[in-house]
Amino acid sequence: MTAPDAGRGIGNGERATEITTTFVGLPRDCFRILHVSTGNVCRSPITERLTRHYVTQRLGVLGGALIVESAGTWGHEGAPMEANAERVLAEFGADPTGFTGRELLDEHVIMADLVLTATRDHRQQVISMGHSAGLRTFTLKEFTRLVRAIDTATLPPLEDGVVARARALVRAAAALRGWLLAPTAEADEVYDPYGAPLTFFRSIGDEIHQALDPVVTALTGVRARM
Repeated sequence: MTAPDAGRGIGNGERATEITTTFVGLPRDCFRILHVSTGNVCRSPITERLTRHYVTQRLGVLGGALIVESAGTWGHEGAPMEANAERVLAEFGADPTGFTGRELLDEHVIMADLVLTATRDHRQQVISMGHSAGLRTFTLKEFTRLVRAIDTATLPPLEDGVVARARALVRAAAALRGWLLAPTAEADEVYDPYGAPLTFFRSIGDEIHQALDPVVTALTGVRARM
């Protein structure tokens, strides 16, 4: 799995439909996952780095076509993630180093194949930016709920490429939306641990881990190692 370069911006006024590379110059033969929270220093960094970690565990270099990044609707541009977020990632065996916060930009949404948000408010903010984001934007827990209902045998096998499989998974999840509603609004939320003690960060890390595991399994077709 590949981390994004540091470059930002589409440039030259190009329309997204005319671009054959991503906004950081990567080829479009990849699948981009964008995790969104508020400050991009707690929830979305944890989710981003755990996703990368789990994809690498399952696929190794074969996961290179999955590009995982994050941003915040009120992103702390250039800020490091919270120390407790780093601690939680380290406890999961994931790499927290080298992270810097980003503010969510239009080009992030344009180039994302799947946007996973911490809350319903974040989801609405992403969708309100336009760019036909509605069919590929979910809260993390909403996407998990939908993925659990999908017969993964109907998805392209990994031999056909992880990109084809991931795109089919998003289409299948979007088709189920409206049929599998959350029991409560809170069921779709990952609450903000900003400024909270390590124990609360750990509980949020556990929530994110439990939500991500079935998602990464469906994306890759490989279960977590016991």
